[in-house]
Amino acid sequence: MTMNFSSTASTINFNTYDSRLLAAEISQNSIEPTSLTYSMSAEVTNPSTSTGSGDEPEYKKIKLVNSEEDQKLSKLNSDCVISGGFYINKKLEDRIGGILCCTVCLDLPQTSIYQCSNGHLMCAGCFAHLLADARLKDEQATCPNCRCEISKQSCCRNLAVEKTVSELPANCLHCNVMYPRNLLDIHQKEECMERPIKCKYSQIGCSWEGPYHELESHSLECAHPNKPAKDIMEFLQENNSKIQEEQNTLGQLVNFLSYEKVCFNDLQFKQYKTDEITPKLYFETNRFNAFFHQWVLKARVNDNQKNPNLTLNRYLSFQLILKSKLSSSHTSFPISFCALKGPFGEVPIKPRVHTFEFNQTKMETEFIKLNIKATDCNKLLASKTINFRFFMFQP
Repeated sequence: MTMNFSSTASTINFNTYDSRLLAAEISQNSIEPTSLTYSMSAEVTNPSTSTGSGDEPEYKKIKLVNSEEDQKLSKLNSDCVISGGFYINKKLEDRIGGILCCTVCLDLPQTSIYQCSNGHLMCAGCFAHLLADARLKDEQATCPNCRCEISKQSCCRNLAVEKTVSELPANCLHCNVMYPRNLLDIHQKEECMERPIKCKYSQIGCSWEGPYHELESHSLECAHPNKPAKDIMEFLQENNSKIQEEQNTLGQLVNFLSYEKVCFNDLQFKQYKTDEITPKLYFETNRFNAFFHQWVLKARVNDNQKNPNLTLNRYLSFQLILKSKLSSSHTSFPISFCALKGPFGEVPIKPRVHTFEFNQTKMETEFIKLNIKATDCNKLLASKTINFRFFMFQP
């Protein structure tokens, strides 16, 4: 292994030089990268015929000779990383993205970013999922990296990382052009010419869907505007039946608000465990008054399914229980009720009105599925308490 240094020249000439030693010296700044003029050509040397000393290890060596690649070397610190003696081209945004990714899903977060007490990052979805899993398993949630305890009180958002991630470039899903992440959503929804779009006659039965730039040409050739009125009316009636169900629910709720006896309470589900050998998680509110009677709401996860922490499809179901005894004059006690988000709730709840007729033998309803998304169910389970507003109507 020979090295020739010149005190007057600004260049260093290398003969056969160990690539690992070269990488180590460059990384320790003992050799200035800008002072080298070389070309790299990998060459595997046979240890038995090598001219180097016998103490050299038997692995690949790189033969460095003078060449015209000084400009590539000047970009070494910005465009390359040194890994095991080989130079691997890697963009700066890719390296930053690998550092700022979520420790659970390993993706760059698109919403809020939380960190544990040791600084490990988690996206909002994974953070809620970790807390929900711990609640279902009756354990303390921990960071997947350092195993320190995490909770909504001990973890905080990292605004600097959120802003940095929003400025990193990402490819558009449709045209594959790179945009900053804070502008990508607007581009994909409104500006991209390759974004998928439905035909403007889809409301009357056209099933075409294609890139935006082909919409105009398709509209000129679409046959649905010239279809007979009978065919169009059949499709509209079938399509409107779905919309009518949602309108009926809202109309029903508006009608109930016009009842003489209307009551609502801002309630809070608290966590409890059953006294069984294998305890089960359930939630219950405090007693509340409505229509001169006392009531309680109970809730459970996935209808007491075994190991709900092993599934992604999670939901909450609740039941209304009448705690007061009905007098002999009340042979039946019909009640309509509905759960909504309320002023202190964390997730939206789609309105759905239920009716049940209480009597002396039927003092509680069946378990009714709460109309929320599975991801929102994780947010509720991650919270210490579940807040909502409960409406009750009596005709």
